[in-house]
Amino acid sequence: MSKADRPDQPGAADRFNEDQASYAVRGDGQPDLELGVAAIREVWKTLPRRPGVYRMQDARGDVLYVGKARALKNRVTSYTQVNKLPKRLQRMVAQTRSMTIVTTRTEAEALLLEAQLIKRFRPAYNVLLRDDKSFPFILLREDHVFPRIQKHRGARRIKGQYYGPFASAGSVTRTLNALQKLFLLRSCSDSYFENRTRPCLLFQIKRCSAPCVGRIEAADYDELVGEAKEFLGGKSTGVQTRLSKLMAQASDRQDFELAAVYRDRLRALTYIQGSQTVHAEGLGDADVFALAVKGGTVSIQAFFIRGGQNWGHRAFFPAHTSDVPEAEVLSSFLVQFYEDMPPPKRILVDRELDDREVLEEALCERSGHAVAIEIPQRGARRKLIDQAKRNAEEALDRRMAETTTQGKILRELADTFELGDVPKRIEVYDNSHIMGTNATGAMIVAGPEGFRKNSYRKFNIKNPETRSGDDFAMMREVLERRFARLEKEDPDRASGEWPDLLLIDGGKGQLSAAYAALEELGLANLVAVGIAKKEELLFTRDHENPIALKPSDPALLLIQRIRDEAHRFAVTFHRKARTMRDLGSQLDLVPGVGPRRRRLLLTTFGSLAGVRRATREELAAVIGPKLADAVLAFFAGQP
Repeated sequence: MSKADRPDQPGAADRFNEDQASYAVRGDGQPDLELGVAAIREVWKTLPRRPGVYRMQDARGDVLYVGKARALKNRVTSYTQVNKLPKRLQRMVAQTRSMTIVTTRTEAEALLLEAQLIKRFRPAYNVLLRDDKSFPFILLREDHVFPRIQKHRGARRIKGQYYGPFASAGSVTRTLNALQKLFLLRSCSDSYFENRTRPCLLFQIKRCSAPCVGRIEAADYDELVGEAKEFLGGKSTGVQTRLSKLMAQASDRQDFELAAVYRDRLRALTYIQGSQTVHAEGLGDADVFALAVKGGTVSIQAFFIRGGQNWGHRAFFPAHTSDVPEAEVLSSFLVQFYEDMPPPKRILVDRELDDREVLEEALCERSGHAVAIEIPQRGARRKLIDQAKRNAEEALDRRMAETTTQGKILRELADTFELGDVPKRIEVYDNSHIMGTNATGAMIVAGPEGFRKNSYRKFNIKNPETRSGDDFAMMREVLERRFARLEKEDPDRASGEWPDLLLIDGGKGQLSAAYAALEELGLANLVAVGIAKKEELLFTRDHENPIALKPSDPALLLIQRIRDEAHRFAVTFHRKARTMRDLGSQLDLVPGVGPRRRRLLLTTFGSLAGVRRATREELAAVIGPKLADAVLAFFAGQP
């Protein structure tokens, strides 16, 4: 389903049916089974026996659960039979005060819509795929005479061939490095390519054939591109045979330099083949999934096989899996996983899924090709499933060991600072500047599962009343902006975005500035702790003297680790801001280029050197032809 079909886009509901409505029975706002059942029964009276998606909502309208049904009337009525429901769903029914219904043409269409809505609303009673980061791909671009090979994340809008997914950025980077040695394809940007007058370092270290300066003919380069496509398509044997033959021919002609080039390319090919630790020959394109459960925690291991080659594996730990059947957890995981990921033609799983046929139909509709979900019982594919199962169990054991250790340390942290419970969200704040210039602030977030990097925030200090270099005033501004916005967005503190503990990088003065900001916002009840850098003393409002933990205390080591991460993040942001300022200062001299266009140029071309290398056409596409001429004229007058 395309982005235009998403239900949060204008007119998207027409993709399904105009029969969409919201019904509500309001009570006193307290969770109550009778009120919840009454609300569901009121909706049930008007429901058709057609496929569709339903949303359970609480008294505030927040989505509790998203479900799909082959026949809406039959499915929704089960929620009124509360004695047959597990405790988890009984709690959901007790909170339900309204429902929203969307009918669809088929059950497969309902399954796709359900995945979209779960990803959008993140309901508390649905199984959730926690890791929503996009996977990296290898992209062989075809919008240039000499195609470029590169790493790619996100939407696949660029013309070219995409190969993936890879399990991690590290695995795709290692494969790319080996592919460059093997096929000598360029990886530079078009602007860099067009402005070369001599080969770059990659040519010297035999990782590029230097088409930018004519060291290889277009026909020969196309042959390398064809070999790369052949290899990435799973035909590595043919490439290996051809390279071996060419190396032997060069050696027979006593052209030992060329033979050495073929030898190095063969070594790169051997490296890639040797990194395929999963035996997947003859499997073609497939994803492999196996599930393990222990202590109420679920681990799902995924192997990515493309062209018979293993492109990495990753463990996932879906949330909200308590009291949910294992097959249902895996089904829900799969439909969410393939929401933004193109499914291969074959998916191997370790158990039978109740809605396997519907899931196959939905994935077929999304991908445009047939998708088969198989449960291997014997042979090499069964061994692959067993290996995935072992990996899932081992990942789960590591996760539980880490969670147990981390939980113990967080409990000690809670006891040290007299918190009511183990902190689930810790926010750490740090500022950075040089002699008062380019003042910035940063916030990082940590919890029982580690760092939550998608929650990190950056702050440019911009209040004119904040005196340059005043660390205390900078801290006040950062906290005022952070919590004023949070108070506006979530006054009832129901989102889980409110911190249980604030860590301030600084001593007693910084802590006082933090509490001054919190008191102005009426949030002085939040617990904040200051961390003095040199003595590693901990300052709190409720203790007259600082707390001095032993250097080996696990709680102190945890505090130091997350404090150092905040410092790293703050300094990185500050350096980037300073670099952009220094680079942009020259662009400020170009007539007509203001701060907005300066940022646009630096963001597009990456650096001042990138702007200087850009062609008129590239500049005009960003800032228009008139300003493009002004930029070129400005740099033409410089040495």
